[in-house]
Amino acid sequence: MMLCRGKIPPPKPTIGISMKQLRKPPKYCQGFEDRHGKVRWYYRRPGFPRVALPGLPWSPDFMAAYDKADTGERLEIGKARSAPGTIGALVASYYRTSDFSGLGDSTKTTYRGIIERFRAEHGHKRVAHMEKRHVQGIISEKAATPAAANNLLRMMHLLMRHAVDLGWRGDDPTQGVRKAKRKAGGFLTWEEDHISQFVACHKPTSRAHLALMLLLYTGQRRSDVVRMGRQHVRNDVLSVVQQKTGQDVHIPLHPDLKALLDALPLGMTFLVTAQGKPFTPAGFTNWFRDMVREAKLHDGLSPHGLRKATCRRLAEAGCTPHQIMAISGHRSLAEVTRYTVAAGRKQLASQAMLALGRTIDETATVKPAEAV
Repeated sequence: MMLCRGKIPPPKPTIGISMKQLRKPPKYCQGFEDRHGKVRWYYRRPGFPRVALPGLPWSPDFMAAYDKADTGERLEIGKARSAPGTIGALVASYYRTSDFSGLGDSTKTTYRGIIERFRAEHGHKRVAHMEKRHVQGIISEKAATPAAANNLLRMMHLLMRHAVDLGWRGDDPTQGVRKAKRKAGGFLTWEEDHISQFVACHKPTSRAHLALMLLLYTGQRRSDVVRMGRQHVRNDVLSVVQQKTGQDVHIPLHPDLKALLDALPLGMTFLVTAQGKPFTPAGFTNWFRDMVREAKLHDGLSPHGLRKATCRRLAEAGCTPHQIMAISGHRSLAEVTRYTVAAGRKQLASQAMLALGRTIDETATVKPAEAV
């Protein structure tokens, strides 16, 4: 039974140790009452091995053991429970790489969530025994959630590439594995009628209107929009380091957005909750979805859909993929090319129908108005 600090039964007086000291043990120390009724003390610090401490808190023997435990080496993540050569050991090794440690905090959390679920199921298996067919089977089992399946495949690729670097295997079994088919479109892109309906519902003085304008005229992710403030604006250019990728983006303020920001009360963060505190990314999404419902719009319209709308607008304005990337911060040309391709198709389709109309007018022997 664990004993809470400050509620330990009074021990027998000990020379040189006050009763107050005994009632308040050193940091990270916890007392447990064993089945014989004896209190045993341990050093228990997250990320460090558990160490048994002799005697009573603050006694010489206790403190000598405590100091040794407190200056000991931190446990390597997963080391204690992973046999060498297993996927569990590979995960522990990957967490120590610069590739992982250099990621943003939110990205690390996302990666860990995916990787730890994979380790829980397959951590005992040998890295050297994994084949392409095994990877394909794991991904196929998650076909009902294609986005999650493909995210897992990406994490498995990172792990297997690390295994090759370590010399644990000579190839990457994730190469050539078919991705799960995703539903077309992903996040719904906001169209102009969606934007107009939202603006008609939420007036320019509202937080909802400000949120839409920040998303639409910066093209950034929710995690960056909720952090934006006056400290990011200089000479009418908004500069941020994207939380997810670490990419620097510098966005000249659109006149409509600048007018809104200039009218805001003085404060470092543009978007705040009803209590005046900054939003968390998840909290912002939940609140914004409520604003979407108030405007009687489709539930599937999200903050990320406005990022896509920004890219769509830029493409329809004739911007090149590299120009779009300069605003959005995308690193892959393929990610933004789809917007320019879609815009080009839309323009070509309009031109094609105009040409068809002219051809009909020039060649028809019976005009539509003359038809019986």
